[in-house]
Amino acid sequence: MSREVAHYRRHPAEPGVDLLSARYVTHRYARHAHATYTVGLIESGVEEFEHAGSLLRATTGQLLLLNPEVVHTGHAGVPEGWRYRVLYPTVDVVAQIAAELGAPSGTPYFPQTVLDDPEAVRLLRAVHHSADGGDALAASSTLHRALAGLLRRHAARPPRSVSRGAPPRAVRAAREILHERLSDPPSLDDLAATVGAGRFALLRAFRAAYGLPPHAYLVNLRVQRARALLDAGVRPAEVAADLGFTDQAHLTRHFKRIVGVPPGAYLLGRPA
Repeated sequence: MSREVAHYRRHPAEPGVDLLSARYVTHRYARHAHATYTVGLIESGVEEFEHAGSLLRATTGQLLLLNPEVVHTGHAGVPEGWRYRVLYPTVDVVAQIAAELGAPSGTPYFPQTVLDDPEAVRLLRAVHHSADGGDALAASSTLHRALAGLLRRHAARPPRSVSRGAPPRAVRAAREILHERLSDPPSLDDLAATVGAGRFALLRAFRAAYGLPPHAYLVNLRVQRARALLDAGVRPAEVAADLGFTDQAHLTRHFKRIVGVPPGAYLLGRPA
């Protein structure tokens, strides 16, 4: 029997929230970013992850809290791995709750990545348990309380370094090309020539702006699009072909390294 298990599903009462329950030992997340917030509770073991140039550790009973579009990794910090529960609420869901609490307009920001908060731990467990209970009102209410508590105790005004200026024009143009040519991207040489930059300068500037070099950014973008297509009912084989993956196995490999489960397991947790 495998020592690793993972269950990815949508919250039953809030379409803008996904949940993951997993135990990982050898699994390693690739460098990636989510469009959502990431709120995780380490139930046992230790997870290590790269974040903002540092290697952080979250141990049993601690929370990890990542803002949207923050590039990070994830792997076991001890031989026995780690077991955790995760919420992935969209920016809209969190911003709406923040507005109800009277917070200033804008995207809520959490400055602390690994933290100790017994009340949040209790509520995060309750969110997962209520999501399995079949009571939509209880599930929605528990989720609201959990996110409101995190916002009250841990949200802060973003520092100036978070609100950086726009990337250079060549970098923005390169990003637009990757979005437009998702299934048939240019080579690095062609991409650099098209935007009028040297390839090594483009690599450095692109990573500085978006946290990933162009190829890794493209893979992350493809997986995000793959999730949207799977949610819309497109079959995995068709998704792989539409997005430029070599085959379904190629999609599965990258999908699991970013989402934590393969496409088939992901689909099991989506509403019919």
